[in-house]
Amino acid sequence: VQLQASGGGLAQAGGSLRLSCAASGTFFSILNMGWFRQAPGKERELVATSSSGGNTVLADAVKGRFTISLDNAENTVHLQMDVLKPEDTAVYYCHVNLLVKFYSAPSDHWGQGTQVTVSS
Repeated sequence: VQLQASGGGLAQAGGSLRLSCAASGTFFSILNMGWFRQAPGKERELVATSSSGGNTVLADAVKGRFTISLDNAENTVHLQMDVLKPEDTAVYYCHVNLLVKFYSAPSDHWGQGTQVTVSS
């Protein structure tokens, strides 16, 4: 399983960025897909995740500003980040929980990470 992320970069406070992550390789089905982030000196934390059925979970810190969507046909998750704040600065990691085979236990896979920097 490979996760290819795109987007991210530098934005000013109040601006927007969009992250996308595509899962490829051989697997049976995606259970959920989303984004975590890790700021310097802090632990990795959940940003947002979506199940294949469309159920979403967003961290309190991003509710009302970020939107997550999962395209099941493309095995791609998008994170639209609006009204960005300097505290959103972090390395963002794509995450997927999936079944490699229909009989497999769910497994977690991570992308390489993409930097998001928000200037004040």
